[in-house]
Amino acid sequence: MLDNLPRGTICIEDIEMGMSRHLRKVVTDEDIEMFAQVSTDRNPVHLDDDYARDTIFEGRIAHGMLTAGLISAVIGEQLPGHGTVYMGQSLKFLAPVRPGDMVYAEVKVIDIDFAKRRVKLDCHCAVDGKKVLVGEAMVLAPSRKFD
Repeated sequence: MLDNLPRGTICIEDIEMGMSRHLRKVVTDEDIEMFAQVSTDRNPVHLDDDYARDTIFEGRIAHGMLTAGLISAVIGEQLPGHGTVYMGQSLKFLAPVRPGDMVYAEVKVIDIDFAKRRVKLDCHCAVDGKKVLVGEAMVLAPSRKFD
């Protein structure tokens, strides 16, 4: 994975409006197979070339939630990072991600409630500059007060 900052924690006291973090990852056949194994989602559109060729996608695609998992990785590893608790996530899938695609996943702070330690993040994933997933996340950020 290629990302813009080291992993760790940004405490609520240090989070600012507009702050953003991202990562890039090539989605591989192995990723898709492992996600199918872990999730038990063995839909043939993800795993069977012959089946997938006859779908509207005209070929295999990655699980949408595998792509969404890259958003989770940015949130859990970078912004806010370690100690963050997910409270909610909305997602809209705009286009498929295929094996071999380089996915760019980014989150950006769009609202902060310091008193409740809540941070709202705009989230998106893109392939070749085209958004494939958009959404918002609400998270509970870690605080130095509790460390």
